[in-house]
Amino acid sequence: MGVIITVANQKGGVAKTTTVINLSAALGQAGKKVLVIDLDPQGNATTGYGIRANEKKQLKLTTYNVIMGESRPAEAIRETRFKNVSLMPATQELAEAEIRLPRLEQKTLQLRKAILQIKDDYDVIIIDTLPSLGVLALNGLVACDYIIIPMQCEPYSLEGVAELFATVKRIQKSVNKSLKIMGIVFTMTDKRLTVNREVIKKIRNTFPPNVIFKTEIPRNVKIAEAPSHGEPIIYYEPTSKGALAYYALAKEIFKKI
Repeated sequence: MGVIITVANQKGGVAKTTTVINLSAALGQAGKKVLVIDLDPQGNATTGYGIRANEKKQLKLTTYNVIMGESRPAEAIRETRFKNVSLMPATQELAEAEIRLPRLEQKTLQLRKAILQIKDDYDVIIIDTLPSLGVLALNGLVACDYIIIPMQCEPYSLEGVAELFATVKRIQKSVNKSLKIMGIVFTMTDKRLTVNREVIKKIRNTFPPNVIFKTEIPRNVKIAEAPSHGEPIIYYEPTSKGALAYYALAKEIFKKI
């Protein structure tokens, strides 16, 4: 059975999608069969894997159709040009699910039910969530085995992570008892900045070592450039600091799954 990982943080701008794209690509290169599920109406993971705005308009089946039960998951999945990585794309239409899902009796279980149909076809399924704790994001948390929390090293980050941990505990007590936090990964780090060093120290002193990844993702211009080329950083600039960091993160995850 495939391992399901949701990358989540209700705070925006913390490199969730960047982590999903580059981690999935690194795992794919390492021989794992990977599916990326774009669960964000902005569709940035979809764009990051090379599907441009004009192509998005032509997509007939997306995550929206799957989560609303209008199509089978396999029908919405597309192969990418990157080794071992497939994609369930998203468009702005997915925002409508935030309105429609609350009307359903099992509103937070829709993605979980869909994934059960395809779980055996992949080694790893990685879900990219939107920056919120609304019904769409909750579908991602309920559906997964593990959560990875990307965290930018700034003063308000600790409060957001604490809120997410509380949400995870509620889910564990109700609908997903096997849910585990795989780890917090520091993103866009710059050790030259005092605030970065202070926040990292505070987080490491607050949470146990087993829920914090050793790998830190540096602030790197090549990581920022890669999405505009529709490529993961490990393909766009494989020897850059950003690419090497995501390779290292993938190795850590191999040991945990």
